[in-house]
Amino acid sequence: MLMTEDQFMIKKLQDLFKGTSGDIDKDIIKAQQYMDGIKTLIELCGDDPERDGLQDTPFRVLKAFREYTEGYREDPKLHLEKTFDVEHKELVMVKDIEFYSMCEHHFAPFFGVAHVGYVPDKKITGLSKIGRMVEGYAKRFQVQERLTNEIAQAVEDILEPQGTMVVVEAKHMCMCGRGIKKSNASTTTTAVRGLYADKADARMEFISLLNR
Repeated sequence: MLMTEDQFMIKKLQDLFKGTSGDIDKDIIKAQQYMDGIKTLIELCGDDPERDGLQDTPFRVLKAFREYTEGYREDPKLHLEKTFDVEHKELVMVKDIEFYSMCEHHFAPFFGVAHVGYVPDKKITGLSKIGRMVEGYAKRFQVQERLTNEIAQAVEDILEPQGTMVVVEAKHMCMCGRGIKKSNASTTTTAVRGLYADKADARMEFISLLNR
């Protein structure tokens, strides 16, 4: 027997929320309310949510936001728990880790690169794990300043290094595509812990390697 349109949507929503820890029936009710809100938003912006091209947009937007916020469904710092006993007491730096995030003020995207460095004490982690950790924090509703500090604190908490330094460079669509519309503007934030907070020469070494 063929499913009705409502039954088909419920099946899509069940698939979307499959495997989550919440009450799937409540999630589906909230999702339907959210999609009704998107339809209203389309109307408020001056278009017809029932026209061809927009009919499936509310579900697409919901599905996209679930992907944008995957970081809420994990503890990103746990990626760093796979460690190795390697005798290395100098800087380890991973540069140009691409990320895409969502500004919590306007739900507009911001994106860029993170540079993460630490001086190990007793343990190091896999380089790819640092990238996964950055992505986990980025895939949430964020501000760049918090994102930078969360990355640095995760390294501190799990690896317990002698020092940690994080630099994040990003472009914000809430600034480039709306408001003052400065398309070339970018934002840089830093977070320092341990020896990087205490020693200017260590910070300068990090910056010089970053600028190579």
